[in-house]
Amino acid sequence: MGRGSDAGRSRGAVMWVSGGIWGITNALALWGAKFLQLFGMQPETWDFWQQDGWSEMLANPVLSHQNSLTNFGIMIRAAIAAAVSGSWVLNKSISWGHVGVAFFGGILMGIGARMAEGCNIGAYLGGIASGSVSGWLWALAALVSTWAGLKARSLVGLANPARLIRSADSRVW
Repeated sequence: MGRGSDAGRSRGAVMWVSGGIWGITNALALWGAKFLQLFGMQPETWDFWQQDGWSEMLANPVLSHQNSLTNFGIMIRAAIAAAVSGSWVLNKSISWGHVGVAFFGGILMGIGARMAEGCNIGAYLGGIASGSVSGWLWALAALVSTWAGLKARSLVGLANPARLIRSADSRVW
């Protein structure tokens, strides 16, 4: 059995244990709100966190949140797999430009995931798997956005991934 069957079993196990589709981004929003609370901010007063379900999520500990636990499991499993395969490499040659673009892109992805009520796992795969038109619309929007993002990379001096050449002595593309 290949990796695809592992992913299918993992998604099935998450649905069986949690009773819902696999979600990622609501945990990230929760972590961000909990982090802000450490500094005395009160996200619980924001409209977003006063919605049904969200206020309860924020009031409870992070370790009682099923998607947070799933995310922790994903990170641990990825770390173990990278360590076992020998591909866990700290790349010290990343430029500050790449870091800035990655940071900005991550912020945009987070905003988009919240606006779409989920990321590619919940809104796309979960939507298509449940027979929802919204999953297919998400896929179309992702294709258009990917095309625009690839065109925009040249504006900040970055090559597109297809144009990168693998170095003979590196496992990193």
